[in-house]
Amino acid sequence: MTLLTDQYFDALISRLGQVRTELAPAMEKAVEAIVDAARTDHRVYIFGTGHSHVLAEEAHYRAGGLAITVPILAGPTMLHEGAVAGTAYERMPGIVAPIFARYGIRAGDVLFVISNSGTNAAPIEAANIGRDLGAKVIAITSVAYSTASAKGGTRLADLADIVLDNGSPPGDAILDVPGSDLKVGPISTAIGVSILNAILAEVAARLSADGNAPIYLSANMPGAKEINEKLVERFRPRNPHL
Repeated sequence: MTLLTDQYFDALISRLGQVRTELAPAMEKAVEAIVDAARTDHRVYIFGTGHSHVLAEEAHYRAGGLAITVPILAGPTMLHEGAVAGTAYERMPGIVAPIFARYGIRAGDVLFVISNSGTNAAPIEAANIGRDLGAKVIAITSVAYSTASAKGGTRLADLADIVLDNGSPPGDAILDVPGSDLKVGPISTAIGVSILNAILAEVAARLSADGNAPIYLSANMPGAKEINEKLVERFRPRNPHL
């Protein structure tokens, strides 16, 4: 492998190890919040703009994933309908309220808000709406990045009930490009997905101990069609993306 390839893996593995240790108490709180929500037939909503929306899709209708998860997806705040426009939209006050109106978030639900920089209007508004509706708000963000970019203003980390710091540096990219001042190798997605999947895996284990773990099977596994169809029928009323 090349020098930067090795450096990226080394840096990512090191940071994942740090996150595993440093976030253990916060991840346990997140697990408990989600288990409590699931036991009372509530949902886990996941919202992010730009590349952060990848985490919402990661948990949606996924083999080995929980059917209680609901992605909050709106084209203008993502990338596929125009990345430049999406960047403008995520900084625009007022855009989140009409998006959230589609989902029926209510008291007792859990809302993940994912934003690496943690200061744009959309994640701030999302966290405030979630709090106002009585949902438990969990942030996956970079505390260092948001502190640098907030310049004394409000950060997502200031609004969440539980903060999961992904540990990424300001700017996200971690590798120096030889012979230039540029950096490559963003890490926030890889770490964020790892945090989210680890939490949901533990939730699944605890719900399984209760005898009620709504877990999707891969469509190519024996019995998947029947199991997944039952889960979709049960959870579709509060998940517009099923």
